[in-house]
Amino acid sequence: MFDVIIAGCGPTGAMLAAELRLHDVRVLVLEKETEPVSVVRIVGLHIRSLELMAMRGLLERLLEHGRRRPAGAFFAAIDKPAPPDVDSAHAYLLGIPQPVIVRVLEEHAIHLGAQIRRGAAVAGFEQDDEGVTVELADGERLRARYLVGCDGGRSIVRKLLGVGFPGEPSRTETLMGELEVGVPPEEIAAKVTGIHQSFSLQPFGERVYRVVVPAVGLSAEPPTIDDFRQALHAIAGTDFGVHSPRWLSRFGDATRLADRYRVGRVLLAGDAAHIHPPAGGQGLNLGVQDAVNLGWKLAAQVRGWAPESLLDTYQTERHPVAEEVLDNTRAQVALSSPEPGARALRRLLTELMDFDEVNRYLLEKITAIGIRYDFGDGPDLLGRRLRDIDVAQGRLYDLLRHGRGLLLDRTGRLTTGGWSDRVDHLADPTVALDVPGVLLRPDGHVAWTGDDQRDLDDHLTHWFGESASGAVGGFDDVVQDLP
Repeated sequence: MFDVIIAGCGPTGAMLAAELRLHDVRVLVLEKETEPVSVVRIVGLHIRSLELMAMRGLLERLLEHGRRRPAGAFFAAIDKPAPPDVDSAHAYLLGIPQPVIVRVLEEHAIHLGAQIRRGAAVAGFEQDDEGVTVELADGERLRARYLVGCDGGRSIVRKLLGVGFPGEPSRTETLMGELEVGVPPEEIAAKVTGIHQSFSLQPFGERVYRVVVPAVGLSAEPPTIDDFRQALHAIAGTDFGVHSPRWLSRFGDATRLADRYRVGRVLLAGDAAHIHPPAGGQGLNLGVQDAVNLGWKLAAQVRGWAPESLLDTYQTERHPVAEEVLDNTRAQVALSSPEPGARALRRLLTELMDFDEVNRYLLEKITAIGIRYDFGDGPDLLGRRLRDIDVAQGRLYDLLRHGRGLLLDRTGRLTTGGWSDRVDHLADPTVALDVPGVLLRPDGHVAWTGDDQRDLDDHLTHWFGESASGAVGGFDDVVQDLP
């Protein structure tokens, strides 16, 4: 019997598996495809995702295969430089092939002990008070305490669970791909100038261009080179001599959000819980961030120390985040319309983004570093993620690699007491904080600030369950050694 079965081994499923394995949860990942994804599609990792990769010791491996670009809002493809003083040590965009991300996360999960089975499609499941029985397409039945659907926008887990997926269906479709072109760059530049925002040709190597063009009609079939030629002719009057595609894809503007992220022992994450147009490049990032939010909470439930409502905070925290992403993609799509009103709004927003405050607000929205979970009244830092800062033992994010909580203590008087099996403690009077003490959750969000031990104990109980020894902070003054 497994503790958790995950349906789907994309970035969300692989990241979730690794997060669970940090806490010795027995994990099986089921992937219906027999081979890893081979389409070399370049995606962008935004600031918050880069921070999470740094927290888990994965960033350097990804940087070897990616290409850094300056941070910017890129809202509705309005390319503005980043405002000064972006609140991150990783204030850039990393363009990287999606198969590389999946491979690195899979290898990370396997290294930590997760099992991954390919060619294993979920066909059904039943849940009871003790767990979930999962049936595969070949008739095999598996048992786990929890099931998580990370199986994409057409999620079989979500459909079988009966969770509503309200929103808007696709009304238009867009073709995207990387192709070689048969005309010189100056001819491309002359043709592209003035064509509306849903169309672009951007150089992506020697005579290779990233092509984005509105499709002619709707189709459920994978696109062909002829589809691209027809669409390019329709909007630009020429097909630019495109040939030799590296990859081709089709996406619609369907925008949907699951009613619920959890029903009993079955949960949803990533595209299984939300789909939207790729405006701003937020989809993969949103799913990975779902996984990091859910992982430690589900592990706490499995390991038996979770406070009663902890697992419910996955929905209360992540569902509103997805709602905001869906709304901002709707706005970006509207701003990309060739209609006169939309073009006027776009010109106005372009002017407004010259103000640093506007530019920063949109950048923080797109890159997810502006998220503040509702932890009740408190200082502005409460509920936000803490940026990577210098600490006595190096860098803050290096101390979060094991998926545990962390108490940063400038006073030297605080302690994690009976929670030291779940929360590390670093006493460091030099740490650059405006508050005497900070309690970080395993996902890096600030759960408490202050210098009162009793108040800290209350918050340790709220997020990390009952004290293991029955002792509270005031009875244990030993600083926990960080691994």
